[in-house]
Amino acid sequence: MMGVMQSEDIPTSSSTAGSVTAPTTGTRPRSAGTPVAPRPGAAPAPGGEPLVPTGPDPRTGQAPAARRWTVRLMIIGIVLAALNLRPAITSFGALLEEVRVGLGMSGSLAGLLTSVPPLCFAVFGIMAPRLARRFGPAAVVCAGMAAVALGVAIRPFLGGTAGFLAASALALMGIAVSNVLMPVIVKRWFPDRVGSMTGLYSMALSLGTAGAAAVTVPLTDALGGSWRTGLALWGALAVAAVVPWLPLVRERGRTGEPRTGRTAAAAPASDGLRITRSRTAWALAGFFGLQATAAYITMGWMPQIFRDAGVPAGTAGLLLAVTMAMGVPLAFVIPRIATRLPHQGPIVAVLGVCGLAGYAGLYLAPASGAWAWALLLGIANCAFPLALTMVGMRARTAAGVVKLSAFAQSAGYLLSIPGPLLVGVLYQHSGGWGLPIALMAGLMIPQITMGVLAGRNRTVESELAAAKG
Repeated sequence: MMGVMQSEDIPTSSSTAGSVTAPTTGTRPRSAGTPVAPRPGAAPAPGGEPLVPTGPDPRTGQAPAARRWTVRLMIIGIVLAALNLRPAITSFGALLEEVRVGLGMSGSLAGLLTSVPPLCFAVFGIMAPRLARRFGPAAVVCAGMAAVALGVAIRPFLGGTAGFLAASALALMGIAVSNVLMPVIVKRWFPDRVGSMTGLYSMALSLGTAGAAAVTVPLTDALGGSWRTGLALWGALAVAAVVPWLPLVRERGRTGEPRTGRTAAAAPASDGLRITRSRTAWALAGFFGLQATAAYITMGWMPQIFRDAGVPAGTAGLLLAVTMAMGVPLAFVIPRIATRLPHQGPIVAVLGVCGLAGYAGLYLAPASGAWAWALLLGIANCAFPLALTMVGMRARTAAGVVKLSAFAQSAGYLLSIPGPLLVGVLYQHSGGWGLPIALMAGLMIPQITMGVLAGRNRTVESELAAAKG
């Protein structure tokens, strides 16, 4: 997800491959509509924001009523797409044991399946900006939702592990490109309300994540107990997400969606920034990767840890849902606190301590304190919105934000791939959860270290300039 979650309280400016964005500030907009370039001589709103024209769009000829309808459709599309960005993963985690037995998989191979999401996000996410430049962001998100629907619907019925893996990769490819382009679309269509729309998007993502974890097992039981039906049902939600994007695809040529990947002004600064020479960029990539490792281990394996401790399958799914649902309120709170602090290290440390306490509880009393451990791990998993916020704070220019986001997230997702697989190997060969949980707790130490380093009050531009001097 190459978007940056930014607080509405600080001025921001962003440019992303495949999009052209306008500066945003904390000023509330006077009116809403499809984003258009301000007409020459348009009166500025208080605070310097140009007023959205109230007449027909000068480029598309759309009347205000048509534009309002299009914007509402876009909001519905964004929410439905965000709801579909995690159920393919958390529904599988809730039924991992049934899938493993049904397909005859070993623990190591099941661990491989839990490593597929970050691999797909790292590999396919890189394709998204190029696809957006060629076809338009709305068309790519629409195709991504269609890929999610098809992959999720057919993967339980392909007969073996190879087919299940291939269909899962198809669904995850759709999620990967949508992950990258959803923030781009938010910034393009709502340049003066990036914070509120990002909050809505993040809330929908968390609700989809938690909802799939909570209801997959009860739905499966209600429909006869077949894990294949329980997993395939989530394809219907993705089909619903395709519908609002269809008219938006047809609107591509009339809504001013950008056809170039960057502006001329952004190109020189972007090309001259060698992000891999920044220690802060590497620290942020490490922090992003380690928090992603913890998140995918949690989504893939936590229900099984509880089930092996004697917790019923339905309750284990609810515990995962509680963990994921913690991201709904905290995704709003943590970025706002982070932007008010000169150093985000203290927040990193608090989240890390919660993670260590949660893992200690899983090791010592997984069943008796299950709800407490789920809450603590849910708080720890909120390192994700913190990482996105720090991406925006560690770069001074729009081009720097784009390059830092791309580097930190691509490198981070690649770094996160071995973790879930290694947990599966340790689980199979040790015959219990002692060693896997010790690994999870051990990884929290470098996560805290990398996060503290990445949270220092500096930018990659100033860091690289100082290195040249």
